[in-house]
Amino acid sequence: MSGSDRFGFSVLSRRRWLRLVLGAGVAVAGGAGMVRGLRGPVPASPDLWVLSPREHATFAALARAVFPTAGSIPAGADQLDLAHAFDRFLADEPPWNQADLRKALLLLELGPLLFEHRLTTFPRLAPEAALRHFEDVWARGPSLLRRQVALAFRKFLALVYFDSEAVWPSIGYPGPSFGATVSPPVPEASR
Repeated sequence: MSGSDRFGFSVLSRRRWLRLVLGAGVAVAGGAGMVRGLRGPVPASPDLWVLSPREHATFAALARAVFPTAGSIPAGADQLDLAHAFDRFLADEPPWNQADLRKALLLLELGPLLFEHRLTTFPRLAPEAALRHFEDVWARGPSLLRRQVALAFRKFLALVYFDSEAVWPSIGYPGPSFGATVSPPVPEASR
């Protein structure tokens, strides 16, 4: 009895096994090449501390979808540079948190391909389609992990966006009262 018969592989000859292994290798390489082609080139982003240019582009696309320039508030995500603010925020985070958020950005980038089986990536979606994908797949999707990631990204974006002085007039916020001098009230008798 040969070694392959002992394990029940008598129908699998060496040639057939070699063809299967080579075919699987070609399929994996072709799939990796397709994903690389779908991701496309990314413009260089200067002054990044933690994020790669690709991660920066993904977060910028998310910020642009959530806070567009033509919204009810004139200042949009691009004018406030929310993606660079996220990069600076990550610089002060512990390495494990940086790694987790970077993995979340990779999943967000590949989200349309992985979760909706569309031949595109998140940064390549139009802002309306990106917001729809983020809402349907991430914020209200079946996966608890994706909902948690969506909540974390939304909280960060809202915190930084509404903390900007360019947004305050549009929402009727006069600014922080810390450091403002208030004159003491005048007593009734002296009026």
